[in-house]
Amino acid sequence: MEDTAAAAEAKAEKASSYRYWVREATGDAAPLPVPRKLDPAAAAANGNGNPPPLGSVWNQAGTWEEKNLNSWANSRIKDLLGSLGSLDFPTGKASIDEVSKCSGDAFQVTVRNKKRVGYNYELSLRFRGEWLIKEENKKVKGHLDIPEFSFGEVDDLELQVRLSDDKGLASDDKTRICKDLKSFLTPIQEKMRMFEEELKGR
Repeated sequence: MEDTAAAAEAKAEKASSYRYWVREATGDAAPLPVPRKLDPAAAAANGNGNPPPLGSVWNQAGTWEEKNLNSWANSRIKDLLGSLGSLDFPTGKASIDEVSKCSGDAFQVTVRNKKRVGYNYELSLRFRGEWLIKEENKKVKGHLDIPEFSFGEVDDLELQVRLSDDKGLASDDKTRICKDLKSFLTPIQEKMRMFEEELKGR
């Protein structure tokens, strides 16, 4: 008799156990939750009229989030500066062949639901030109180097000229050529301002 009562009590305890209730759920039990992928539109619609957050869908609070824009920025800088074309000077002319160095980082940061962008770059542009020196046309090649600069520093850009082969050039000739080549600074600044505006719109 006692054994029968103990068995009945154990069976009742087992039936009321949460663990067994889950395992032995009947057909009228509530269905198990199904994972769903976050939808940006739905997330924005549930914002009680507030503007949608600027960060990723998972970052609804708009806390710190950083996005790497290096791939786009490197390609865009090369496109913009590679299209500078040529400049004519009183005794010569020069053109930009390519952006031979584009080293740096570009990024977008979301902080407290506010977007900020920035970059740090160091550039070098390969040029070739021709100047009239001692009644002869002298071909000149080299690089225009731009030391590291950041967002908002376009007006303060520096341009340094490196001549690949200055043999046979007098000091006055080199000074004149370098002065002419620094005329590229203004169009370079214009292109980088375009880059900054496009970066802000990313």
